[in-house]
Amino acid sequence: MPRMGHDQRGLTLAGICLGLVLSLGVPGLAAAVPPPPPNPSDAEINSSKADATAKAGEVGKLTNQLAQAEQRLAALQDDVELKMEQANKALVDMQYAQDEADQADREAQAARKESDAAAAEIERVRTDLDKFVASSYQQGSTIGSISAYIGADSPKDLLARASLLNSVGGGQLKALDEMRRAQTEKGNKDSAARKALEVAQAKQDAAQRAKHNADAAKANAEHAQNIQENQNSALEADKQSVEQKLFEAQSKVTGLQGQRQRYQDWLAQKQREDEERARQAALAANKGGGGSPQPPRGGNVPPASGNVEAVIARAMSQLGRPYAWGGGNASGPTRGIRDGGVADRFGDYNKIGFDCSGLMIFAFAGVRSLPHYSGYQYTSGRQVPLSQMRRGDMLFWGGGGGIHHVALYLGGGQMVEAPQSGSYVKVSAVRYGGIMPYATRLIG
Repeated sequence: MPRMGHDQRGLTLAGICLGLVLSLGVPGLAAAVPPPPPNPSDAEINSSKADATAKAGEVGKLTNQLAQAEQRLAALQDDVELKMEQANKALVDMQYAQDEADQADREAQAARKESDAAAAEIERVRTDLDKFVASSYQQGSTIGSISAYIGADSPKDLLARASLLNSVGGGQLKALDEMRRAQTEKGNKDSAARKALEVAQAKQDAAQRAKHNADAAKANAEHAQNIQENQNSALEADKQSVEQKLFEAQSKVTGLQGQRQRYQDWLAQKQREDEERARQAALAANKGGGGSPQPPRGGNVPPASGNVEAVIARAMSQLGRPYAWGGGNASGPTRGIRDGGVADRFGDYNKIGFDCSGLMIFAFAGVRSLPHYSGYQYTSGRQVPLSQMRRGDMLFWGGGGGIHHVALYLGGGQMVEAPQSGSYVKVSAVRYGGIMPYATRLIG
């Protein structure tokens, strides 16, 4: 191979540096080729080479820093999603506790009414007995009042009347005794109901505290995410600034021939990228979704049913529907709710749509009622290893802190999901980073 001259080696080094800049995505290169610089002296070229080498080193350093920062931001995003789902869980648990407390209160009120009614009946029977005793024993006779025996036709009739008085008195005493036993039982029932109400109210208080703690944890996670986003923005700005300086330094190093070569290299790279985009677009179109938001397919929503294809058809009917945190139920998309952080910044509370677990509630409406929390959905059916997952299973993402995302598997490495605030319901390739080891199967 012929040896390259000094200038040729310089041009090759500049081409390598430009390839680095192109791969980092310098703004403006795709629009037009920069104008050729003036013809520099050897001293200027040597100085510019040293400057370009230094700038290339800076770009590499900043690129590495930015990659690390983006990894931290991705981890923080996962943490925010986890905290948002935990806030969903706390909201569901608080509603369960409220329902339990309401039921216990109703039972306590019913038991109190029964106890009061028993006491009133005892008082009535006791009053009747007092009247009987007063009328039967007012003359000090153990047989009864004289008036009770007046008019007896014979000794046999007289004995019958005495037996009747004794029977009536004994019957009322027995009734009073039974009433008192009933009052004791109803009093015990009233006491147990009040105790159950106290326990339910304690659970409700604990659920409210858990909701407060979950909201605080979510706010802290979002604050950390905001700080990291600001740091990433600053790093990106520094990187773009140095890339621009690198471009200017390289323009000083190269002549018109080198400029033309770099443009041709860029053109070839752009052509390859355009071809790849076209291939991906065709693949997405053949598979029914993915790249760009599509208009929601509302108005032709498949009915709820207990088979896999009906579940998938319901989920796919919402492609292009906005993501709305807290949105979605068995009937369809609903207005999102405020979270005081990320969702609010994207205006989710003004959007009609789904979050990840809300989309699953809608899709599986004909199979079973799912709670609006992905962590509970993970254990709502039979769990199978990912190696055995099949069309219609739910896939989950999370870690030691819990579940923070759920999607519906379509087969062929594809899934339909409501990813995050600012996004929309779409078909995506299955992401295996952070995926849970089991899929959840509700059908079959």
